[in-house]
Amino acid sequence: MGLIVQKFGGTSVANTEKVMNAANRVIDTYKKGNSVVVIVSAQGHTTDELIDKAMEINSNASKREMDMLLSTGEQISIALLAMALEKLGYPAVSLTGYQAGMYTDSNYGNARIKSINTERIFKELDKKNIVIVAGFQGINKYDDITTLGRGGSDTTAVALAAALKADLCEIYTDVDGVYTADPRIVMNARKLKDISYDEMLELASLGANVLHNRSVELAKKYGVNMVVRSSFNKDEGTVVKEVDSVEKMIVRGVTRDDDVARIAVLGIEDKPGKAFQLFSLLAKENISVDLIIQSIGREDVKNITFTVSRTNLNKALDTINMNLGLLGATEVKYSDKLSKVSIVGAGMVNHPGVAATMFEALYDASINIHMISTSEIKISVLIDAKDAEKAVNFIHNKFKLDQIVE
Repeated sequence: MGLIVQKFGGTSVANTEKVMNAANRVIDTYKKGNSVVVIVSAQGHTTDELIDKAMEINSNASKREMDMLLSTGEQISIALLAMALEKLGYPAVSLTGYQAGMYTDSNYGNARIKSINTERIFKELDKKNIVIVAGFQGINKYDDITTLGRGGSDTTAVALAAALKADLCEIYTDVDGVYTADPRIVMNARKLKDISYDEMLELASLGANVLHNRSVELAKKYGVNMVVRSSFNKDEGTVVKEVDSVEKMIVRGVTRDDDVARIAVLGIEDKPGKAFQLFSLLAKENISVDLIIQSIGREDVKNITFTVSRTNLNKALDTINMNLGLLGATEVKYSDKLSKVSIVGAGMVNHPGVAATMFEALYDASINIHMISTSEIKISVLIDAKDAEKAVNFIHNKFKLDQIVE
């Protein structure tokens, strides 16, 4: 017996049948004598539909009012799941983020959790209730509802698991674990039995859509025992944990990220401080930068090329164009028809030739590389978007990831 936190994503509660299925999964855990706290996302495409409704009324609505609106999606889900459990004869209580003690900062639309008051949850657990908490939301110091941004329900689940000192945090989703590649585009992708926090963090940051990177960061920081499994079958999932061996498998996964755009700032004065000026301007606009290449200075000028998310492309271009004089630059070019393909593995640092093998796979596929980035456990390349699916398949096959034995 223990305390188990379970999180069900939007696809897992998308309709009445799936809500009842989730309820039965919760009951299976509860009947074993466990205390259960459930985190639920908004049903199916509810959040997108709410955004569309807002756009019909006011395309420039304040972030505060957007949070007020979007938080209702999870409130529907928690009430329906509580009703399902009641119908099946089990005690349940639904709580909003505020009622569950989720206190955040005031960054509407992308708030960060500052503290969690677990008193109400423990009181409900003492009554033997199954506690159902709205994911993705909290409350700030002004008593305003806030939302946690993309992947917010994952973050809620892991944060609560840490605060409650839960024995396990189960992430239920529409896939049955973490795979060596997206099984929708790589037919022979294999499910991993386990993966380290660092590897999962890289995969999440590089385009794998199984877990959000903020939730993995929290899990690693607080040592949360986590498993990713399907809400639609009883198969064993993938355990996310501290690395125990980096010898058995050099590369653990291949990812593809299409949310990337390349910007080249040309003719920048070749003087100290110009890179600082450029990237500090972007930082002030909360624009994150990923891959960066600076050319060798010639004739007292240099070029700096970098990538941003496609959603930040226009803002980044506007910011740079307004400051071309400050930077001493002559021109800005961009492309948004690109993808980033990456390999991840904690064992890579101890095995020479991994990069060469990846580049050989791309050569075999006749795919040109635009930019390269490396770290101890990842290698990323920027390529044309039209080649991304082929690249993932060739790399996956070159490393024989379909033949893993764990």
